[in-house]
Amino acid sequence: MADHCSFRFLCSKKIKELQPDIVHTHDRIFKADIASVHSIPHLTWVKKIRGKRFPSLYDLVTGWVERKLYECGGCKKILPVSELAAQEICQKYPFVQGKIEIMPPGIDLEKFGQRTPELRAQTRREFDIKDEDLLVLFVGMNFELKGLDPLLASVARAQGKIRGKRLRLLVVGKGNMAKYANLAKRLGLEGDVFFTGVRKDMERLYQAGDVFCLLSQFDTFGMVVGEALAAGLHAIVSTQVGAKDLIREGENGYVVDRQDVERISSVLLNMTEDSRRKIMSEKARESVSGCGWQILVRRVGELYDTL
Repeated sequence: MADHCSFRFLCSKKIKELQPDIVHTHDRIFKADIASVHSIPHLTWVKKIRGKRFPSLYDLVTGWVERKLYECGGCKKILPVSELAAQEICQKYPFVQGKIEIMPPGIDLEKFGQRTPELRAQTRREFDIKDEDLLVLFVGMNFELKGLDPLLASVARAQGKIRGKRLRLLVVGKGNMAKYANLAKRLGLEGDVFFTGVRKDMERLYQAGDVFCLLSQFDTFGMVVGEALAAGLHAIVSTQVGAKDLIREGENGYVVDRQDVERISSVLLNMTEDSRRKIMSEKARESVSGCGWQILVRRVGELYDTL
């Protein structure tokens, strides 16, 4: 807590010394003109997401600094990354509604948008994925919170109804692999679920996939959703994923209740139709064509000019 407090006071000191034209912060400090917000209000997070009955001293101080920034810290624009985040901010601080402008993270369209049949085939061979298999991609650093449990259950249910091909699941990231390997086995998915660990070649793995799925308990945004769409994967996300702002229902993906296994498995079965998946793949890339970093830079520059 001492580090956070000293950082905030040092920021105030430096701003006073330099007298900059514009202060744009990505953290909770006492004073700024623009605040990019990658989370929901801290005390809301503590209560609703972490389930703490009583906030700690650190939580209370953080919430106080946050309110001070929004209420009397000179903040003219608040830039939440999603509509989900904006709603939580306005619910906690109704007086900021006129200052809100949603500004999602940018996507490296060049990196993730390149799709070559050769690289796709090479990557699928690495995991023994056949051409006719439908490969579902999951990416997350916390398997429980990101919804691997309901995804495995959904894949298992769909697997029992699919004809002529198999569903395979590629799990990328960090989590209790032994626990989920055992769960996959109990669900009859042994040999159909692959755990890669943390990878730095995500552009290759996106190319190998057909469907992307993120069923988070809560995600203020979820940059992996935008990356997957840029790679041409249609996305299935939970109602608690902020990147649902990018989803056009039935066109480039679906927004679902994370616990509705029947619904999720039904969507997966629909995606086994090659012609439908090809159309949705094109729609997925189109849907994020205006989300590149250069466009984001231009939007922020225009905001600076306005202020």
